[in-house]
Amino acid sequence: QVQLLETGGGLVQSGGSLRLSCTASGRTFRRNAMGWFRQAPGSEREFVAAISWNGGSNGGSTYYTDSVRARFTISRDNAKNTVYLQMDSLKHEDTAVYYCAARGTLTIATMPPAYDYWGQGTQVTVSS
Repeated sequence: QVQLLETGGGLVQSGGSLRLSCTASGRTFRRNAMGWFRQAPGSEREFVAAISWNGGSNGGSTYYTDSVRARFTISRDNAKNTVYLQMDSLKHEDTAVYYCAARGTLTIATMPPAYDYWGQGTQVTVSS
């Protein structure tokens, strides 16, 4: 059974940092694009960041929504089947449940239906 498990959420003050991790089990996602989404109460799930199968230091692609660019960094360690989201300079409006997702293909996408596997989410709360 394929599972994506997010960890690292919590309560942090405005301006602080958190690092989310998403570890996959049941199969390898080394050849799959991965993404992070978030959903605040009363809002639709929105795209945060994505990374191609070889993203980061291997010369692949990363992409961010405008509101988090320069504050958040997505990375992956294919040997550990894990993707990360480093979140710095957090703002109150970053408060949401954060979800990890995996695509069935190599390249990134920003729309939720493009992703085939989802984690259960981890709560991030930023106090103002």
